[in-house]
Amino acid sequence: MERLRCVVERITYSNEENGFCVLKVKAKNYADLIAAVGTLAAVNVGSVLLLTGEWKVDSKYGRQFLVSSWEEKLPATVMGIERYLGSGMIKGIGPKFARRIVEKFGADALEIIENMPDRLIEVEGIGQKRVTAVKKAWNDQKEVRNIMLFLQEHQASTTHAVKIFKTYGNDSIQVVKENPYRLADDIWGVGFKTADTIAMKMGFGKDGYYRFRSGLFYVLNEFSNAGHCYVPRGELLKEAVSMLEVSEERLSAALEQMLAENDLHYEEPDRIFLLPFYFSEKGVSQRIHNIMKTPVPMPDFDISQQIQKMEQKFGIRYDEIQKDAIHKALCSKVMVLTGGPGTGKTTTTRGIISAFMMQRMKILLAAPTGRAAKRLSETTGMEAKTIHRMLGFSPKGGYEYNEENPLDTDVLIVDESSMIDVILMFNLLKAVPVTATVIFIGDADQLPSVGAGNVLLDIISSDVIPVIRLTTIYRQARTSNIIMNAHRINHGEFPMLRGGKQSDFFFVEEELPENIPALISELCSKRLPSYYKADPIRDIQVLTPMQRGETGAVNLNALLQEALNPGKLCLRRGGIEYRLGDKVMQIKNNYDKEVFNGDIGQVSAVDIQERELTVLFDERSVNYDISELDELVLAYATTIHKSQGSEYPIVVMPFTMQHFIMLQRNLLYTGVTRAKKTLVLVGTKKAIGYAVKNNKITKRNTCLAERLAVD
Repeated sequence: MERLRCVVERITYSNEENGFCVLKVKAKNYADLIAAVGTLAAVNVGSVLLLTGEWKVDSKYGRQFLVSSWEEKLPATVMGIERYLGSGMIKGIGPKFARRIVEKFGADALEIIENMPDRLIEVEGIGQKRVTAVKKAWNDQKEVRNIMLFLQEHQASTTHAVKIFKTYGNDSIQVVKENPYRLADDIWGVGFKTADTIAMKMGFGKDGYYRFRSGLFYVLNEFSNAGHCYVPRGELLKEAVSMLEVSEERLSAALEQMLAENDLHYEEPDRIFLLPFYFSEKGVSQRIHNIMKTPVPMPDFDISQQIQKMEQKFGIRYDEIQKDAIHKALCSKVMVLTGGPGTGKTTTTRGIISAFMMQRMKILLAAPTGRAAKRLSETTGMEAKTIHRMLGFSPKGGYEYNEENPLDTDVLIVDESSMIDVILMFNLLKAVPVTATVIFIGDADQLPSVGAGNVLLDIISSDVIPVIRLTTIYRQARTSNIIMNAHRINHGEFPMLRGGKQSDFFFVEEELPENIPALISELCSKRLPSYYKADPIRDIQVLTPMQRGETGAVNLNALLQEALNPGKLCLRRGGIEYRLGDKVMQIKNNYDKEVFNGDIGQVSAVDIQERELTVLFDERSVNYDISELDELVLAYATTIHKSQGSEYPIVVMPFTMQHFIMLQRNLLYTGVTRAKKTLVLVGTKKAIGYAVKNNKITKRNTCLAERLAVD
């Protein structure tokens, strides 16, 4: 083994998931830069390292120094100090301030920051606020590095170190040593498998209760991520036994202990619930029944006459089903209005609102996402809010409006209800006064919510609540091939693929999946923007059935980023470049920032020095520190599931047999109905036909319909 003291000149490759790096380093007595390869956590350009390892000759990359262990030394030269400080490792100090600090303090700069940081105020342009930030960043950096080195010893991902430190602070290492499985419970992005890897390396046994408990929670959460509210006991144990490689008897005993300690809920015949889903299902059912039990304030006017007046006022003619919907809305406490595109949901909704206004009733409009709320506002001429905003949610205080402090309304109209999962629905209904009327609007044939539950479909199938299903496709809608094909797909009929200059639905046949990414890139960057005079980033959205594969969202995003936004100003995290101007999507609910899973925005600012960027979401700016960038993904392409509740002027959708696991009728239907003006389907007729025929909707484990029917 040899020891090599060197300075990092550049980082050729860095995998933040496992810490593996390829560095170009400058070492004494070596004229050329040396390639150093190994797991080197959180090194920066300018870092002075003492490496231990051995030389090897790689057949492809030549001579390399294979690092087995390393430690960081502080740079000794003025030039080295400037480079070290300017690398971006300390938030608040970039190349500009690094130069000024070194000009002021010379070789003593690092000692000043370490022992007398308040003297930084002497540097031109550095105020007290920046001094405070640098002091905190310097101390945090040392702690994070300690955690990273500790995790590295146990072969854990270095990307989690910052999050662990943010959660536990200076107690981080102690917490991990005592119970590494806490990481899976407390920190988003650190799953059971990561915690288990750390625990095994630390000498924890396979049969510990902490491990059983965390493993069972992991399996239950995986089922909830697939939409299930509960898991049959036998299925839960089978999955957990396979994953944990332990006996069912030992695991069953741990499960019984968790049930006895009320960590989980058991319900006959053999259902195991995570507590939030059990209480939410029960709560939704109880709240709906409580609302329905209160008297309906009957209109003081003849409904049929008022409908005639509305027809004259708006210059329209309601059909019998639409009239029935308005009548039922006025005479019911809870109602569902459902129907596909072009069937008059918007027209009927406006009629319902007008009828309630004639009764001088207070009306609130809500939708699950910002885009859906904005569209509801535009179509009704009234203010609509996201459910979270309407309920006044804050991370520390929870929901401002709840059963103790209900919303001030007589009527609540909720659009895109198929998107609402069971937990959000419970929090919404808790805030609805029992005297109010609730109207759920949505397309029951779309994909269910991303979160657990199948609330709208369960409400409809319970046969307890009045449901109006609009079926007539209106004349104006019949001119749209998008709408007509959506209905054909929904009825199990193959769509009409012949386009034409006046068409809004196009099919580009391509049998070879490997040719499709380049074709989509050309469509989005050249052909469609040129023909429609469209902004390729703002107006065009690629929707795909899956994340992975040649025509998956990950690969398409990389290609489209290069084609549409080849700029250099960026921050890097986890192998992704986040560039100025990039279209990005939030992939977790972040209540502090008030951005939610599926929200799409555009990077409006990148600050290399502060290591943060700003994303514009519907005219609202949100800042992200570099450690938070794993909450964002590129969104030039996204999955059809993630597109629910949104409409885009132009949709490009690859559809191939590579995605056959996902090819279902409601998936194709949902994707087609996301297109507002133009849809371009790229792929094979075989894949389209397979999806149209496959109406086997994956059943979700829910009890809401059953609860509504018996409560």
